[in-house]
Amino acid sequence: MACAFRRSIACQLSRVLALPPESLIKSISAVPVSKKEEVADFQLSVDSLLEDNNPQSQLDAQDQARRLAEKLKCDSVVTAISAGPGTLNFKINRKLLTKAVLQQVTEDGSKYGLKSELFSGLPLKRIVVEFSSPNVAKKFHVGHLRSTIIGNFIANLKEALGHQVTRINYIGDWGMQFGLLGTGFQLFGYEEKLQSNPLQHLFEVYVQVNKEAADDKNVAKLAHEFFHRLELGDVQALSLWQRFRNLSVEEYIQIYKRLGVYFDEYSGESFYREKSRDILKLLDSKGLLQKTVTGNVVVDLSGTGDLSSVCTVMRSDGTSLYATRDLAAAIDRMDKYNFDRMIYVADKGQKRHFQQVFQILKMMGYEWAERCQHVPFGIVKGMKTRRGDVTFLEDVLNEVQSRMLQNMASIKTTKKMENPQETAERVGLAALIIQDFKGLLLSDYQFSWDRVFQSRGDTGVFLQYTHARLHSLEETFGCGYLNDVNVACLQEPQSVSILQHLLRFDEVLYKSSQDLQPKHIVGYLLTLSHLAAMAHKTLQVKDSSPDVAGARLHLFKAVRSVLANGMKLLGITPVCRM
Repeated sequence: MACAFRRSIACQLSRVLALPPESLIKSISAVPVSKKEEVADFQLSVDSLLEDNNPQSQLDAQDQARRLAEKLKCDSVVTAISAGPGTLNFKINRKLLTKAVLQQVTEDGSKYGLKSELFSGLPLKRIVVEFSSPNVAKKFHVGHLRSTIIGNFIANLKEALGHQVTRINYIGDWGMQFGLLGTGFQLFGYEEKLQSNPLQHLFEVYVQVNKEAADDKNVAKLAHEFFHRLELGDVQALSLWQRFRNLSVEEYIQIYKRLGVYFDEYSGESFYREKSRDILKLLDSKGLLQKTVTGNVVVDLSGTGDLSSVCTVMRSDGTSLYATRDLAAAIDRMDKYNFDRMIYVADKGQKRHFQQVFQILKMMGYEWAERCQHVPFGIVKGMKTRRGDVTFLEDVLNEVQSRMLQNMASIKTTKKMENPQETAERVGLAALIIQDFKGLLLSDYQFSWDRVFQSRGDTGVFLQYTHARLHSLEETFGCGYLNDVNVACLQEPQSVSILQHLLRFDEVLYKSSQDLQPKHIVGYLLTLSHLAAMAHKTLQVKDSSPDVAGARLHLFKAVRSVLANGMKLLGITPVCRM
């Protein structure tokens, strides 16, 4: 695979540059394929060997690339060396490239790309990922979809790289909203509606009580009193709250099953209502608490003592806040998991909140606060179903399944399948995930049903279609003669482009592991699917000689394997028929 070729090039360079091969390996990268021209297989940017990037050094880079190319020699691995604008380009022996890539994909299976020496020397870590975190007593809002699929991707990737990952769903199950909801249910709730459609009814109650509280100060006061009773451990208030929580979690688990997402721990803010009092005592003992004129208790984050930047940790009535509970949760998780990294996946509107929590942890003397990281994401705009404005994820998933079933029914090539609903949902989920992951996570994006379900172009439907098509090819022709491949039969430009692209998979995984952006993997898989689609048209398996048919089948099998690996990392279940 790429590792052996990179090392071979690095060893030759090290002799000329008097540098250890290890220091050069990460500077040698596989070259992206080009539709316009045949490209080299590997490239070294000479800039990476120079001290600075001023204009003079760029001239030096071009000159040095030319002089280096003259000193290097071709061998059994590298068949051509050339100098580009500030780069050294290396072409690998075509038969060796073909054999090595196909053999590596077959041998490594689901670990292809993950065993690369790009990851060697990176210590395995204990990683906690907190994601999804819906609010109890509200139906699963579509706004939580991004946190759920992004967190799932990060956990999948870290786990695939061998890290010990703990997936936590930190449910919003405490806070003033329960004062409102408890009061609202006492005023407007119906037991029979709660039993027949619990979260829909609680949502309606919550909307109604919010309107009432805005107009009637007495309702707002009752809500404050209800939450205060909760904080004091009132049995009747806690019993109602517990019922709301249990009903919510039951429904969430069904949604997660549909999404293919699981958690190691279902936690929640309520777990820390007692411990938040200990946090307040600890903050007080360190002299970090101050009381404002309104009676709220705050931590001064200004650094100047002028309270120009504060974080409120207790209301004037003695009730706790989200920040206090998050501090308690972070400390508890460090005690429980002794993590090397804790990742919070939450929208970019939470940026200030996490900055404050991490800063207070440092002020409390917890140096490990440096290990905490917020991965922010933007907002999805315009996600509506046929019925209008969408609020709930369940509606979106039902719409996805319904539209995909219609699309599949209208396509003549659709294969008969045992469970079309399940296939439709998996293809539809792939469509949602790919649209979401194509850009930077921090960016807002405009949702489009039409774009999501296009069967051609850069969509999740196209990825699933490509995987199903390649699986069908294997089913049709069998894989009995795939053991011994005649690599001389795979020297067409389309074959070489696919092999060159397969070479790059480890670099793409490495890039995503560094910045936690799925877009690198998405872009890679879409290009792989387009290359496979072009090759499928020109590299016929049917009516070819056994040698040629076997070699091409092996190539397509390698494509399907890598495509499936990448899709699973993104949280997509590949389908075999559609």
